[in-house]
Amino acid sequence: MTARMDQCFAALAEEGRPALVTYFMGGDPDYAASLEIMKALPDAGADIIELGMPFSDPMADGPAIQAAGLRALRGGQTLAKTLQMARDFRESDKNTPIVMMGYYNPIYIYGVDRFLDEAVAAGVDGLIVVDLPPEMDEELCIPALNKGVNFIRLATPTTDDKRLPTVLNNTSGFVYYVSMTGITGSALPDTDKVGAAVARIKGHTELPVCVGFGVKTEAHARAIGASADGVVVGTAIVNAIAGSLDENGAATQSTTAGVRELVQSLASGVRSARLAAAE
Repeated sequence: MTARMDQCFAALAEEGRPALVTYFMGGDPDYAASLEIMKALPDAGADIIELGMPFSDPMADGPAIQAAGLRALRGGQTLAKTLQMARDFRESDKNTPIVMMGYYNPIYIYGVDRFLDEAVAAGVDGLIVVDLPPEMDEELCIPALNKGVNFIRLATPTTDDKRLPTVLNNTSGFVYYVSMTGITGSALPDTDKVGAAVARIKGHTELPVCVGFGVKTEAHARAIGASADGVVVGTAIVNAIAGSLDENGAATQSTTAGVRELVQSLASGVRSARLAAAE
């Protein structure tokens, strides 16, 4: 399973550009609309898809992603349906890596072995579980790696050189650098500091380093992509979905179209990132 992720980053290295990693909440605002959005992402320029698993107590998420999770849960989304969404996506797209992102509680309740077996069968390539530290690797990380599923860890500005090797142990796929402290959807980080942080992490690992939190525009994507192996965008996409809904919270004709337009713009930013850095 890890081959799809490795092939993606190898192809991007040949192109000489960073990846565009796009996050959306599975089931927001409903299953059909959410699957349509997911299917539109690669054609719009997304290289890797982060599929959010809605959870009722998302402690690391800002208001926009919290609201998206609640919309999805109200719409009847479950972990089983999120796995089904990956399976449905794979019917027409065999190549785009899928990373499921969320919290451990729903996976624990579902059953770790059952979840991993179904994730592999659905074509899921990686997991980001934000509330499982390295000290709990036996819970999910090691079983995931044994099934061939990448376990992607978060590093932050407070992850110092003493802690970093522990964070990177058993990490695979890529390293997700959270470019600021706090919740998702905050202000754009200082790009010079991001470049220095990416270089520091790369001193400890050969894995690609993708940077997220705060990227909202083409210019942001270009600036972050100058030093990172990937640019992660989540809140901006979730906000685009929220802003397109009707007064009853239902998807409209502009829902997928609005996401497509935003992602095309972000993709333009990452595609010109290294060119801009070289000027």
